[in-house]
Amino acid sequence: MAVKVSSLNARRALEALGANIKTARLKRRISVKGFAERVGVSERTVIRLEKGDDGVSIGTLAMACLVLGEIDRISEFLDPGSDDTGLLLDREALPKRIDRKRGARPAGSGKEKTTLPASDDDEGVGF
Repeated sequence: MAVKVSSLNARRALEALGANIKTARLKRRISVKGFAERVGVSERTVIRLEKGDDGVSIGTLAMACLVLGEIDRISEFLDPGSDDTGLLLDREALPKRIDRKRGARPAGSGKEKTTLPASDDDEGVGF
């Protein structure tokens, strides 16, 4: 059984998505009948999709995007690399400092002082 969307914001987003799909279809001069045939659904399902009906399957949405030549938008949706909130949460989860294990020594003899080569980089990154 499909879950009905109770959030007003979510309903508005679905309605906007449906309107965008309809606009894209009309710009491409594709009839509802032709679009339904190419997507593989009934004309009624296309009408429901374009109205933002929350009962239309995600598979139908994917096929509609494919027919419109916009399938890449599905795979890019909520891409972790461009998810600002997710990236911020990842950054906050980073350790504040990294302690080496007690008794562990660097690769050198321990008393030698290692000097890093000077960097011309304004950012201070030498690699």
